Amino acid sequence: MQNSSLDEILGRLQSLQAELEDEIDRILSEKRELFHYTYERGKVHFEHGFKALLRTQRTGIFAYLRSSRLSHILSAPIIYSVSIPLLLLDVMITLYQHICFRIYKIPRVSRSDYFCIDHQHLAYLNIIEKFNCMYCSYGNGLVEYSREIIARTEQYWCPIKHAKRTPDPHHLVDRFVDYGDAEAYKKNLERFQKEWSDISQ
Repeated sequence: MQNSSLDEILGRLQSLQAELEDEIDRILSEKRELFHYTYERGKVHFEHGFKALLRTQRTGIFAYLRSSRLSHILSAPIIYSVSIPLLLLDVMITLYQHICFRIYKIPRVSRSDYFCIDHQHLAYLNIIEKFNCMYCSYGNGLVEYSREIIARTEQYWCPIKHAKRTPDPHHLVDRFVDYGDAEAYKKNLERFQKEWSDISQ
């Protein structure tokens, strides 16, 4: 009874998620009209006149640095030192999925779906702001990309829910077997290792 209730709620959530995605697409379309840009094949194109107008809002580099807090300037090397482990993670997680996912027959995660680096097209940002934005976009994209690879790995090797639910579990968790249900784990592990029909290939 409890499981059927949970399945019903999850079904409603999936339906609402699809509705939410449609609404977000509609709002994005309106925003593109409002701010005079198009997005085609991963590229942003602003109308020429609007781009020139945005450029007038840009803060010059020297004015930007003069107005920056000293603590922000001094902490910048710490922020950018994280780029080294991020790059290492990117290389290793990509190699891992290209080698191991082929062996396990898990659909590979499309890297381009998770990396959206487009703030450099905003004419109202100076070169420092653009660089900062690109760094954050890369870091967040990498975390999403890595999370999806690890989620698919977990489904293959250990599709078991946790005793405690975390604040934002990955999207595959709800299909996993219950914590402590040894019978369901033994019975369904092979199915989980082959069941990828709802994962985009």
